[in-house]
Amino acid sequence: MAQESAHPNRCVVLAGTATSGKTSLLQALLHTAGAIDPPNSGAGGHTVGDHSPEARRREMSTEPNIAHAEFLGESWSLIDCPGSIELMQDTKTCLMGADVAVVVVDPDPAKALTLTPLLRFLDAHRIPHMLFVNKVDAPQGPIKELIAALQDVSSRPLVLRQVPLRDGDRVTGYVDLVSERAYRYRTGQSSELIRMPESVQDDENAARQELLESLADFDDALLEKLLEDVVPPAEEIYQDITQDLANDKIVPVMLGAAQRDHGVTRLWKALRHETPDPSVAAARLNVPEAAGAQAGDLAACVLRTFYLPHTGKLSLIRLWQGELREDTNLAGQRLGSLYRMFGSELIKQARAEAGDLIALGRIEDLHTGDVIGPKGRVVSPEIAWPEPGFPVYGLVVHPQRREDEVKLTSALGKLREEDASLILDRTTEDQGLLLRGQGELHLGIALERLGNRFNVAVDSTRPHTSYRETIRKGTRYHARFKRQSGGHGQFADIQVEISPQPRSAGFNFTSSIVGGAVPKQYIPAVEAGVREGLQRGPLGFEVVDVAVELLDGQYHSVDSSDEAFRTAGRIAMQEGLQDCDSVLLEPIDEVRLAAPRAYISRVTNLVSGKRGQILGIEEKADWPGWDEVRAHMPASELGDLIVELRSVTQGVGFFEHAYDHLQELSGRLADKVVHERQSTAR
Repeated sequence: MAQESAHPNRCVVLAGTATSGKTSLLQALLHTAGAIDPPNSGAGGHTVGDHSPEARRREMSTEPNIAHAEFLGESWSLIDCPGSIELMQDTKTCLMGADVAVVVVDPDPAKALTLTPLLRFLDAHRIPHMLFVNKVDAPQGPIKELIAALQDVSSRPLVLRQVPLRDGDRVTGYVDLVSERAYRYRTGQSSELIRMPESVQDDENAARQELLESLADFDDALLEKLLEDVVPPAEEIYQDITQDLANDKIVPVMLGAAQRDHGVTRLWKALRHETPDPSVAAARLNVPEAAGAQAGDLAACVLRTFYLPHTGKLSLIRLWQGELREDTNLAGQRLGSLYRMFGSELIKQARAEAGDLIALGRIEDLHTGDVIGPKGRVVSPEIAWPEPGFPVYGLVVHPQRREDEVKLTSALGKLREEDASLILDRTTEDQGLLLRGQGELHLGIALERLGNRFNVAVDSTRPHTSYRETIRKGTRYHARFKRQSGGHGQFADIQVEISPQPRSAGFNFTSSIVGGAVPKQYIPAVEAGVREGLQRGPLGFEVVDVAVELLDGQYHSVDSSDEAFRTAGRIAMQEGLQDCDSVLLEPIDEVRLAAPRAYISRVTNLVSGKRGQILGIEEKADWPGWDEVRAHMPASELGDLIVELRSVTQGVGFFEHAYDHLQELSGRLADKVVHERQSTAR
């Protein structure tokens, strides 16, 4: 008979960089808990993570992998999040529902910097987390170097829980710094208790003292004992670790090698004893209060939305208090099915209770970030949900089949509901849908999902830069439009003066007509025609910063009309601008690029190499050790900026930008832009 759980179902989120081995750790945790067979057991094995076509093709996590297990009679939900910085929105939303996060760490100190965005998010949202240093079976340098590098990117003190036992360059086991017991790793089995080697005792004593001193920073009683050289009992140390972790004051650090099952049982035990109850996370998010829930009332939030083939919409929720049953009325709709997600499997459930991570089928009015309150109603305002990152890469998408245009818009809307960091705009420059996101990988996955999940094949192109043109000198032009084809004809005659305006002054139309040479009712039609004529100037781009004055004209009492004067206005621009010495203008954006201080010289070189003008460099607020470069850069140079920026900053640099002004472009670059524009117009 299973032991009755002392806790509600708790939720662990595995996060980290793409090469740290998160999915391997998920498999190892599930295997150790007896939830799956080992991959090479001869029983078929079970790969829970990376089951989607997009993940299999790339051999990496492209969306959250969700599983469940029981360990020593207690129920757990586990979420393995994508490691790519481009897919971090998924990680952020899943972390909002976590009781604790396990940050899986590569043992190379040089890669510690790549954890900065993740650790900063955890600290900013006060989410309890511990580090699991993976792959310690591979030859590595001293653990002290790794901890020092990791501490540089963590605002919370790191507390090492274990020191490694080594045989030459290989890590063969560990010493637990609280119990002061030594263990030897055994592949596929629990670690073996051994006598502590004398060679490690000095390191163990020093590391244990550091652990105690870190805890004493938050416990005056423990500090007093240390000052009096009193050895605190292990139970007191464990209690301090549990309390400080729940309050996000410390970050415990564990060691292991997931692919060999090394350190996994010890990690499970730490999770079991030290992970706070769901009520702590609910209070951190302020969910019960936001939902207007009293004790025992329903209170939940939607962590993620999925649209799956053959299943439709699934809303993944964390149930903080109360319970759900199949007949519950939710968001004004009778709840049909409850599912427990386990990799690609959906396991039907009759009910869900506090702490459960559960998927609800086809509740159309539920959206990611929604709070569900008493009697199943969606309440407002929503809890403070993570804002999506600034979009830094874009593609214009077109359906391969014209009949899929409406279907494409619907499918993109569903993808955006799954992932709020996908931004959809309409672009007049490219006459299509502009999909923006966090990088080439991010958008590539989205386009694959359009085909795999929604059967919408698309073509994509890079968006065009919004060049403009203006004039250097003015002219007067006489335009006449006359057509006679039987019956009423068409007649309009106008004289206009075209003049350049200062940069950013825009378009100005005036009329100095006297004596009714052009009747008042036709003057708005002239202006409309002039505006049409400015849409494409001699260089092929929209003309800006121009003033047009209507000076004189003629009309016919029968043949003149709004359409005739509109046409005359358009002709005046199309032909008159030919004599105005047109010049190309390119949009310039103000760009703010953030990176660790050690890489700022590379960032400034990158900006300069893209015709950028550096305006200043300053410390980035709330990002210790980071600087921000402010610059003016041509919009045409921003298309691949994120790719190059990440390549010179270990993948962690990012930027934001906004239109600032138009600037004259001349020489070979201008000639190339005009040639390409006129070639595509033929």
